[in-house]
Amino acid sequence: MDLTAIVIAASVPSALTAFFFWCIEQKIQKQAKQRENEEAQRRADAEKRESLREQQELFLVQGVNAAIALGEATAKAVQRIPDAHCNGDMHAALDYAAKVKHDQKDFLTRQGIGSIYE
Repeated sequence: MDLTAIVIAASVPSALTAFFFWCIEQKIQKQAKQRENEEAQRRADAEKRESLREQQELFLVQGVNAAIALGEATAKAVQRIPDAHCNGDMHAALDYAAKVKHDQKDFLTRQGIGSIYE
């Protein structure tokens, strides 16, 4: 056997091994890229859900405020009717609604200020 045959015989297994490792590396890189894409999609979905949750909370607060405003307007209208005999419950309910409205407003103000400084 001459030197060229020995070099070729030694290089073929090395070349095949290098080729197979290259194929494995390409597969690993493809899987890593796919995992990154899936993770980016998961993050985007989570951000969208969080945005929708925030919007739902906003609508809930607005709905509560609307209900309180409607209740106050109705109670005040009933109080102005001469024949309506409002008992202490009406006045207590109005006071309670005003307290809840102010407490909620104070809470949301504190939360807003807190989120500015975070």
